[in-house]
Amino acid sequence: MKYAILFLFSIGIKSVSGQSVDSIAVKQVDSLIKYSRDLTAKRDFEKALELNSQAQKIALEKLGHESASYASTCHNYGRVLYFKGNNYQESEKWYQEALAIREKVLGKMNTDYAATLNNLSNIFKEEGKYEKAEVLQIEAKNIQEKLLGREHPHFAASLHNLALIYWELGQYEKAEPLYLEALAIRERVIGKLNPDYAWNLNNLAGLYFEMVKYEKAEPLFLEANSIFAQLIGNDHPAIAGNLSNLSALYEALGNQSKAEYYTLEALRIREKALGKEHPDYASSLISLGQIHQKMNDFNKAEALFLEAKNIREKVLGKEHPDYAGSLNNFGSLYLKMDKPDKAEALFLEAKTINEKVFGREHQKYAASLGNLALVYKVQGKYDKAESLMIESNSLLEKIFGTEHSSYIFGIRRLAGLYVSMKEYQKAEPLFCMLSHADQKVMQNAVYYLSEKELGDYLNSFTTNQNIELSFAQLSNSKELMSECYNNTLFYKGFLLQALDQLKRISFTNPTTTENFNLLKSYQRRLAFQYAQPLLKRDNIIIGDLETKANILEKDLARTITKYSKIKQQTKWEDVRQTLKSGELAIEFVHYYYGFIGEKDKIMYSALVLKPGNNQPLLIPLFEDKSLDSLLHSKSDRKADYVNSLYTLADRGAVAVDASKRSLYEILWKPLEKELTGIKTIYYSPSGLLHRINLDAIPISETETLADKYQLIELNSTRQLVIANQIKIANNDAVLFGGIQFEQDTTVQKEDPILASRSRGELSFSSVDSTLRGGSWNYLAGTEREVNSIEKIMQSTGVKANLKKGSSATEEFFKNIGTNNNSSPRILHIATHGYFFADPKESHKSTVIIFQEEPVFKISEHPMLRSGLIMAGGNAAWQGKQTLEGREDGILTAYEISQMNLSNTELVVLSACETGLGDIQGNEGVYGLQRAFKIAGVKYLIMSLWQVPDKQTSLLMTTFYNKWLEDKMSIPDAFHAAQKELREIGLDPYQWAGFVLVE
Repeated sequence: MKYAILFLFSIGIKSVSGQSVDSIAVKQVDSLIKYSRDLTAKRDFEKALELNSQAQKIALEKLGHESASYASTCHNYGRVLYFKGNNYQESEKWYQEALAIREKVLGKMNTDYAATLNNLSNIFKEEGKYEKAEVLQIEAKNIQEKLLGREHPHFAASLHNLALIYWELGQYEKAEPLYLEALAIRERVIGKLNPDYAWNLNNLAGLYFEMVKYEKAEPLFLEANSIFAQLIGNDHPAIAGNLSNLSALYEALGNQSKAEYYTLEALRIREKALGKEHPDYASSLISLGQIHQKMNDFNKAEALFLEAKNIREKVLGKEHPDYAGSLNNFGSLYLKMDKPDKAEALFLEAKTINEKVFGREHQKYAASLGNLALVYKVQGKYDKAESLMIESNSLLEKIFGTEHSSYIFGIRRLAGLYVSMKEYQKAEPLFCMLSHADQKVMQNAVYYLSEKELGDYLNSFTTNQNIELSFAQLSNSKELMSECYNNTLFYKGFLLQALDQLKRISFTNPTTTENFNLLKSYQRRLAFQYAQPLLKRDNIIIGDLETKANILEKDLARTITKYSKIKQQTKWEDVRQTLKSGELAIEFVHYYYGFIGEKDKIMYSALVLKPGNNQPLLIPLFEDKSLDSLLHSKSDRKADYVNSLYTLADRGAVAVDASKRSLYEILWKPLEKELTGIKTIYYSPSGLLHRINLDAIPISETETLADKYQLIELNSTRQLVIANQIKIANNDAVLFGGIQFEQDTTVQKEDPILASRSRGELSFSSVDSTLRGGSWNYLAGTEREVNSIEKIMQSTGVKANLKKGSSATEEFFKNIGTNNNSSPRILHIATHGYFFADPKESHKSTVIIFQEEPVFKISEHPMLRSGLIMAGGNAAWQGKQTLEGREDGILTAYEISQMNLSNTELVVLSACETGLGDIQGNEGVYGLQRAFKIAGVKYLIMSLWQVPDKQTSLLMTTFYNKWLEDKMSIPDAFHAAQKELREIGLDPYQWAGFVLVE
């Protein structure tokens, strides 16, 4: 819940043009306005307006139109109507009149004038007129500052309200410091036990929630809730909004138990304060029911939905749209419960209500048709389903147009129906149309959605890709293969590419940053307008925003040549154009093989492209369980598991209907017929292939793929067309190693330090790193490693800065590339790395400890669950209090992704399992790899498993010698270093754990 503060006005005897005024009349007006305000607080708006009318009548009769008292009645009219919330235009009219009178009577440099500016600004914000709102709020702030100073509650309120405008605009970097300043002022001036301070906390927490800074949002929400409880008690209905915010936070963190707890608390409050027959109580029941539906607790959800439906029926009646909403909730639940007959009856009743209330040309009526069509599809009544879907889509096209998400979803639903009907010829053109529509939607969404919102949005398009790839495999259609390659180029790493390009723009210069943030705000507001039905869109606002956005975009295009690449759509022909003789590009893909409702198996295939190809080829490889069984084979020792994976021993994956086969046989052998004469292969992995080192796959007892081919791993073969061009601004390096993981205030130099033999090995006995506690041990080899690398760098002209012991802090790392300083050419980080699996997919022992775990272990956001351990990190890891004013030493991937490392050519993560992370659809690995790529790094060396300390140091020093002294390229030096370790007799576990990604 976002909360804006509306100012009142000064009460007292005013004089106009030096004339005396009727003091009795002034007091009468002031008294009536005060009573009206009290009634407004109690939401008795009609009585409040009636009293304000009486005040206005006295003011006009006794004091005149151009009096301060009459202006106050106008101001109060606007205020009552604002809180009533049903007529902002009327509220604006009264504020405008109050403003004009106060300017004439009191002048602009007056606190009452500033109060009206503030309140009028809030009206403009509610109406979406953000530029007007910003101008007025800044003027009000400046007046308050000059008249009252910066240590006054009204000045803090102006900062708070201005922050709220920037939040609405999506300009978070402007909103945050304003909220923080307002909060500090209020703490000093009015204290923490104050509702304005609590609402300030609540809004700042909400901002952090949208910025995916959950670890900052949670304590602020909790503190605000505690203050509200002290001020108005635990049972006031106003607290329910704050509890709903907490519920949403824990839902995002994947903590269903806490989300349910706070929803139950909101329900309890509404029951006690409003009663069990209030519509708000019914809304809380529905929220709770939806939580249980997500948890597949259908019986509980059904009972809650039933109770909510009965309340709405009794209070609102059976012809109210909210009652129809309850019926739809029920219907959707029954479809999930495989009870289509029950769902049909409910959807039919909801359709009748919506038709009666809204008519047959309303989006809710179209939605009812779509719901019924889904029922008939499940029942196998395809003709009825097809007829309803076509009718629904025609209505959606008429209401929204062909580019609206509702219409596109309707087409997707119809295409899925044709698949179920095995009418593939009807389905194919629809999927092709959807492919282009989806790409356009995603391109526009880049400008106004957060990364998390984009990711959620992107997931909804996965089904189309699955079906297109399945079609291509079944039909061998050239057109579909080309479409599939284009889709893969567009979607694979889409967010990574978009965020990387946008970040490069934001670091260009302050003016460009300001313009780009403004462009994002325009696009966000346009998206809101485009989401409205055609008849409800404000074409004046749309035209104004489109013009402003177009001007800004052209300006960015003129000033930044790379800006156009954000919108550039790479096609397979573009990739083919870059390939030379002897080169080949492979896009690995994984997808549900089959169609909607037939997700029996996941296939891995390769989209192969050669210079002379007329179109890409789709080559099926294997089912995911073949590779999954190999990667998750149980072994007593990690070394045994890895060595079995990368040798030609008997051990292999069990493929479907086939004898045991090796990694080479299931993954590479199907491709060999296309590899004649090929020396260089650019490839982009997918799914579980992110956990495979292709270089190490053996062809024979003495040869690996790296001996036969130059294998270059890319996030997408799109990089062959749009390369990551890096500007090397210096020849500097920062080397982190020999890090002291205890807080420097508690560790004495003479204390013995236990050394780990493997980077990433926890010092407690359980190998389950999701367990609480434990500590990270000192890595003696990392100090020797960075010392050796420093000597190599000194002899080759690289200026190295060593950060060891307690100086290798998170603060120092996060200051790299700030204050207009270029990031170093090389970052070498020899430390412990960590990665925690998605808590929703972890075993029960993890769930038990959710409520005690810090956010970096249990967050739903994968970029918070992987990271690096810096100096002093053990305290936070163990859940202890960290030093005040200091970073906690746990450097998360998310924090790294916010940095500017656009001048860094190479990052070496000389730590364990730094290549791991959640594998999410087309976006690949969410972890450190992604973080450094978003930050702008060109090359990244990282690990796939816990590599022994001694062999890691040997590989790293060998690599730097070959790169810096022998002047090899980074890829050649890396491959040569691994080959040298292999040739001296090391097994794959000791040399193949690190991979290079460009």
